Amino acid sequence: MKPREVLAMCREKEVRAVDFRYADFLGAWQHMTVPVGKLEEETFVEGIGFDGSSLRGWQSVDQSDLLLIPQPDTAVVDPFTSLPTLSMLCNVQDPVTREDYSRDTRYVARKAVEHLRSSGLADTCCIGPELEFFVFDDVRFDQNAHEGYYHVESVEAEWNRGRDERPNLGGKIRFQEGNCTLPPRDRMMDLRNEMMQVMIQSGIDVEAQHHEVATAGQCEIDMRYQDLVRMADQVCLYKYIVRNVARRHGRSATFMPKPIIGDNGSGMHVHFSLWKEGQPLFAGDGYAGLSEMALFAIGGILRHAPALLAITNPTTNSYKRLVPGYEAPVNLTYSRRNRSAACRIPMYSRHARTRRLEFRCPDPTCNPYLAFAAILMAAIDGIENGIHPGEPLDRDLYGAPAKDLAHLPQAPETLQQALDALQKDHAFLLRGGVFTPDVVEHWIRYKRQREVAPMRRRPHPYEFCLYYDA
Repeated sequence: MKPREVLAMCREKEVRAVDFRYADFLGAWQHMTVPVGKLEEETFVEGIGFDGSSLRGWQSVDQSDLLLIPQPDTAVVDPFTSLPTLSMLCNVQDPVTREDYSRDTRYVARKAVEHLRSSGLADTCCIGPELEFFVFDDVRFDQNAHEGYYHVESVEAEWNRGRDERPNLGGKIRFQEGNCTLPPRDRMMDLRNEMMQVMIQSGIDVEAQHHEVATAGQCEIDMRYQDLVRMADQVCLYKYIVRNVARRHGRSATFMPKPIIGDNGSGMHVHFSLWKEGQPLFAGDGYAGLSEMALFAIGGILRHAPALLAITNPTTNSYKRLVPGYEAPVNLTYSRRNRSAACRIPMYSRHARTRRLEFRCPDPTCNPYLAFAAILMAAIDGIENGIHPGEPLDRDLYGAPAKDLAHLPQAPETLQQALDALQKDHAFLLRGGVFTPDVVEHWIRYKRQREVAPMRRRPHPYEFCLYYDA
């Protein structure tokens, strides 16, 4: 849409408020709302001012002023507000220089796409993420000077088989047995359908929804692939819809990778392909029907995977998911069909348009703008430098003896290890000015100071089980 069409849409839909939305440094949506009468064509050029100093990882207080520039092609009527409200995503600019703000992660994603085009390799990067999440019926947690605990509850969880529910009708889902289960064991069917319908009404092309492997309300709703920036926008909208539909029904949705010990965690497998002039570039006559370009892209992703994970798996909890078993890809290798490899080549179709690679390590706590941009930059590096991924590993790695896995490169075991890898290996991100040194350095510093260090200083509840009587 053009600005004039957005104004016409406001009149047609009897909109009364306009919401300006933007992702902070870590990828969480923030917003500012104005009466609809304040939205004019000039607003799409002049923007609206806001304080950037109160946001995580952004401006210092002496440089706080920033501008939100609404993007008319992202306009959608909010499905949750009682007052008819139109929302638009915004780019962020410096009000003095009128340049795009370097820590606006949507800007980083836009630059990654422009770098791809300027390289001549391709003109489109298609992304199709599979976001998994849990929906709990109750959640409580706290950490203070004298206690630390969490408690999550789910009516469909195995641990409630013996609870007095007056009546307890059974049918609880066992650990690691929830995948595609039917009602009545699947208590989330109607909720997912509602989420799916709201997504469709909001412009998201939904392909499927189902119960995921874990007990306790683990869900997945799949979106059809889109170009990189649009898909990052849709990931933010997806999470907004999931959380609000769950809240509407008195439940709580979380994208935390590993909220339950002993069961599968939530990942965000990223399907990835490059196109040029409408033609797919990853189809060929090589291994698993891949082109040489696709194999080099895998080589780049695997080469830089330890550093990539500092961005695609950005929380300390991310590495509680990346452990052997539970379908988590801890081995940095590739294979067709094999879900135990970090990079998988799906084999559902022989059509060239469906040929893609799937990077299985990321999880949905990432900032999608940074994550997708970083994956693309690693793939470009692999293609431009002819980084071959080596031989594929077409076997189940979950049950393989330790001696057979000793030679395989492994994913980092902690966020600290991933940040150390990013500190050493980020030149590929800086090419074309896509990531700036400031963005990389600030990301590492923020994560170390605000997440790694606080976790290191606090006693863990399980330490009392291990050491109280030591």
